Amino acid sequence: MCDCGRAPTMAKQGGKLATNSNTADPFRTFASKASYVVGTKWAFLAAALLIVAWAASGPFFHYSDTWQLVVNTATTVVTFLIVFLIQNTQNRDARAIHLKLDEIIRSIDLAHNEMIDIEKLSDDELQEMANRFEKIRSECETRSRRRERSVLTPQAAVDQKASYEGDQPDHK
Repeated sequence: MCDCGRAPTMAKQGGKLATNSNTADPFRTFASKASYVVGTKWAFLAAALLIVAWAASGPFFHYSDTWQLVVNTATTVVTFLIVFLIQNTQNRDARAIHLKLDEIIRSIDLAHNEMIDIEKLSDDELQEMANRFEKIRSECETRSRRRERSVLTPQAAVDQKASYEGDQPDHK
């Protein structure tokens, strides 16, 4: 495999840079793999087949309360655990994305460095920033419309010139 000249990916851990290795945190490794597995079509198929098997076993157990309790308890426990695994993975992914965006913002000269770490602002501060950028967008849109109106098409330029020449007095 070609790494196209890229340096190995590094991540800051405990004040020092470390390569991408999940061996240091077994829960992170487990959560990442479990999130991947439960998100596949095969996991969905397995869950659907378990529900079909449970429903098919209803007549055998005479649709008893225990029969219903088994599936209710199993689905509740599995859902409860999976929510935490998926949330852990989403938190890590969101943090990585924010760090990457922060690096991009920091590296662009014209970017607003105040955007770095805005995810830590309060809702009111985020709304204030959104309002400020909405105002900037609106002003930019207004300038663009003015510019479009002031740019003449070739025919409009000919018409304007003819109109101008018609307004001038004859100096013969």
